[in-house]
Amino acid sequence: MKTWRGCTGVALFIALGVAVGGCSRPSSSGAPPVAEPASTARGEVNPAVWPEVRSPIPSNAALEARISALMQAMTLEEKVGQLIQADVASVTPEDVRRYRLGSILNGGNSGPGGDDFAPARVWLAAADAYYLASVDKSSGAAAIPVLWGLDAVHGHANIIGATIFPHNIGLGATRDVDLVREIGAVTAREMRVTGQDWNFGPTLAVVRDDRWGRTYESYSEDPEIVRTFAGAMVTGLQGEPGSADFLRPPHVISTAKHFLGDGGTAEGRDQGDNRASEAELRDIHAAGYPAAIGAGVQTVMVSFSSWQGIKLTGHRGLITDVLKGRMGFDGIVVSDWNAQGQVPGCTTVSCAAAINAGLDMFMAPDSWKGLCENTLAQARSGEIPGARLDDAVRRILRVKMRAGLFEAGKPSSRPLAGRFELLGAPEHRAVARRAVRESLVLLKNAAHLLPLNPRQRVLVAGDGADDIARQSGGWTLTWQGTGTQRSQFPHAQSIYAGIREAVAAAGGVAELKVDGAYAKRPDVAIVVFGESPYAEFQGDRLDLEYSPDDKSDLVLLRKLRDAAIPVVAVFLSGRPLWVNPELNAANAFVAAWLPGSEGGGVADVLFRKSDGSMNHDFTGKLSFSWPRAPDQVSLNRGDGGSPLFAYGYGLTYADDGDLAPLDEDASRVASSRTDSRTFFAQGKPGSGWRLFAQAGSGPRIELSATQRGTGGLEVVPEDRVAQEDARNARWSGAGDVAIGIEGVEPIDLQREANGELSLAFDYRVTAAPGSAVTLGLECGVGCKGSVPITRALREAPRGEWRHMKVRLSCFQAAGSDMKRISAPFVISTAGTLGLSFANVRLETGRQDVLDCATLASAQAGAAE
Repeated sequence: MKTWRGCTGVALFIALGVAVGGCSRPSSSGAPPVAEPASTARGEVNPAVWPEVRSPIPSNAALEARISALMQAMTLEEKVGQLIQADVASVTPEDVRRYRLGSILNGGNSGPGGDDFAPARVWLAAADAYYLASVDKSSGAAAIPVLWGLDAVHGHANIIGATIFPHNIGLGATRDVDLVREIGAVTAREMRVTGQDWNFGPTLAVVRDDRWGRTYESYSEDPEIVRTFAGAMVTGLQGEPGSADFLRPPHVISTAKHFLGDGGTAEGRDQGDNRASEAELRDIHAAGYPAAIGAGVQTVMVSFSSWQGIKLTGHRGLITDVLKGRMGFDGIVVSDWNAQGQVPGCTTVSCAAAINAGLDMFMAPDSWKGLCENTLAQARSGEIPGARLDDAVRRILRVKMRAGLFEAGKPSSRPLAGRFELLGAPEHRAVARRAVRESLVLLKNAAHLLPLNPRQRVLVAGDGADDIARQSGGWTLTWQGTGTQRSQFPHAQSIYAGIREAVAAAGGVAELKVDGAYAKRPDVAIVVFGESPYAEFQGDRLDLEYSPDDKSDLVLLRKLRDAAIPVVAVFLSGRPLWVNPELNAANAFVAAWLPGSEGGGVADVLFRKSDGSMNHDFTGKLSFSWPRAPDQVSLNRGDGGSPLFAYGYGLTYADDGDLAPLDEDASRVASSRTDSRTFFAQGKPGSGWRLFAQAGSGPRIELSATQRGTGGLEVVPEDRVAQEDARNARWSGAGDVAIGIEGVEPIDLQREANGELSLAFDYRVTAAPGSAVTLGLECGVGCKGSVPITRALREAPRGEWRHMKVRLSCFQAAGSDMKRISAPFVISTAGTLGLSFANVRLETGRQDVLDCATLASAQAGAAE
């Protein structure tokens, strides 16, 4: 890959209005100048070789004097309060008033009053309540407005009715800088309607391994695209520095995230370790930050991940020396969700090391109270130096004053607030529809099948055709984009609805049959299928094979092909995936990414006008290389190798779209990587796991087709949905016996325990427990955390399949070391029990969760 070093990229930065200095002398050969890092120690940086950036916002002596005067009047408690950001699911307006908290947020599964599906007016009322609490001076405290931040990463998609744009991976395929800027502006306007003033975006990750669950949040594997789009999105969200409405309505505060290198972690593991050299970290992964700072970005979010084994949240060299020093960033550096708990020597409620490294604000969703108290004690003792505390407070106040919060009044009184008709407004949806059209990439078009004649009989099939949640992906109403209902997308249009509209307007007929069945033979079939929604680490994969177990989409495509019906495949995904069999089975194949709420944008490009003239041609080009094989997980532009479709590929109608038959052999995928999400599925342990039985402290016996138990326990295969996709375990009561799933190497579930993730499984009680039953997570010899599930099993109807979810945090509280889980599922009892189980995995969501308090109550009841 072509990289920039030292002075490289100067011309581009100047074009973007970014001043860059600190260049090395050009080489005599005329090659780009090179300034290689001099540091050699692991995780150490040499700030002198990083780009020097000047903010476009000039120093303001009057503003700084105002900050100084306010800080002189603030108590230590008030200063510490400014450093804390709490989640609305765990903090009340009264808490904000009492603790003088500087910021609140709503996570992906949080909303006002505990309702993440609350209507827009409730969000605005909540914004007023938190604001009024923050400026209440009745106790004599300083009136400092609170900031409310949220992840509006593809539109204001937390809110029912808002415009939902394509995720960043689709925007990268457009190559349209002006469009990205306009999307930022629309997102900001819709945020202002409901009273929020701080967006946690854009994501500036440069993805190097497409197995990463956040790949769709990246614009491209190419740092040049990320660099170009960074400034455009920041400007769209915040406005032009120096303009009257910079950071003021209709704009909001923007965040560049996640600093730094989250897109380059080993094996594509979310929150993992980026082992790149300093030159690679600078040239590739930091590409977007100079442009964002040059556009005036006011906040930077630090990554969960590590660089060369050192957690970024505690990395002084990168936060203080590079970001704040060399790059001149003078705004707020905020952590990610409870990330302080991953810094060595820290917990979620105590982490002076992060503040001392340069962090200004803790994102402490549910840990805020303990963190506030401990940070106050550390400030009093001097563990956090007074100068460092004051610098953090000054930065927070600087951003609040630049944004005019002290004069703005309550959120509902600000421009655009309460104009709910702007959510999903026609002019906003038109921008989103344009983004869909420009993001589509045509990979195959045999015999020029596309564009289609809309006057035909069109069969629309596939489980993604009429599913708006599916086409929108993660970070849509909920964190994972799951658990929603169609009624919660009042302004959105599914892909099928867009096709039906286009075809009907031309006099044709469009029929939806998800399974591809039809009574009257269609002229053409459009099959919409792809990945189910996911977010963050829930989307991490072992390889890039699409749907390795469930081949229903491929069966559908082949069924239609074998009936000699021309087939157009519309593929929904958050990353390039190995789909050779599906490509072979379709006549035309469109990579639609995750288009969002405007499914009609797909029909705009698939069909020509009713008079036969051109409607919209394909213009999208791949911003990620497309794999030729399932194990081509980190094939990037300029790295060599042979992708199936190279970076920049994308057909138009006029191109020869024929494609020779592709190799469909996936046998080369023999991943040795341990699956950290699915532990038992389709009747067998997940990758890297084995099923075992153990009597007392005796040896563990691996359960296989021939070995079906040990003393006191018999385990046999059972059919639930498919043949032998479950196991039935029968305890005889002959002593303490366990059945469980263990791995060769332990996995780190620390991040998963930091939030709403649960251990989940399907179960059926065939014989009531005769004694106490526990469910546990082991973390090596002598290390285990167990919770009681006796009551749940006793109360379950006999012979009926049910679903159990237990928060991972409950096992952590019971003693599990979540950094080294060796057995993520162990059921033990000394009594009789008949229990069938299937689908053991990690799962998100609040529905039907056995939380820690419920389990403790059940245990107490059992003891009585």
